[in-house]
Amino acid sequence: MKGLFITFEGGEGAGKSTQIRLLHETLSQKGHKVVLTREPGGSPGAEALRELILFNEAPLSLRAQTLAHMAARADHLDSLILPALARGEIVLCDRFHDSTLVYQGYGLARGDKASLDFIRSLRQLMACEPDLTLLLDISPELGAERMAARGGKPDRYEQEATEFHHRVAAAFMAIAQTAPERVRRVDASHSPEQVAEAVLSIVSTYLPQ
Repeated sequence: MKGLFITFEGGEGAGKSTQIRLLHETLSQKGHKVVLTREPGGSPGAEALRELILFNEAPLSLRAQTLAHMAARADHLDSLILPALARGEIVLCDRFHDSTLVYQGYGLARGDKASLDFIRSLRQLMACEPDLTLLLDISPELGAERMAARGGKPDRYEQEATEFHHRVAAAFMAIAQTAPERVRRVDASHSPEQVAEAVLSIVSTYLPQ
């Protein structure tokens, strides 16, 4: 029996980590077998690459960043996601393919066609797409306020200029409009409890009976 693959997407400060944790707790309490994971990361090899991608101060070219994300994703898929789905479990993943397309293709490359084609070709080679993507939509300004309140060391992408985050937000919305059968938008400006209620309402229609 095939499991259910759900990804969470959105800009910085959207609350993905909080919402994916809350959904994991709720589904587990209801008796579902649920795997909670993240990208880049999720497996020992991918977690090692996460440090390189997000926190190493050495500059990386756009193609190198993209390939590093895809290498981490390949190990993540082979080591964790695909085996869990084969067991019929629910996999909740914080970021996946859409983030690579948005952050590298639109945020950094500003929609350059060659860069987008490069990312999409690698995505096709992975041959794995989510059953459902929850897009936590928030304005870059509110996201920045939340990030400032949270504190901590900013990663490579969190340090980007405001214009970058506006391109990211616009690209996520464009994906939601072009793939409405997979991507469901959730207004993330509300309280965590309200957002969690909206998320559960959507996910409930996808759960195995």
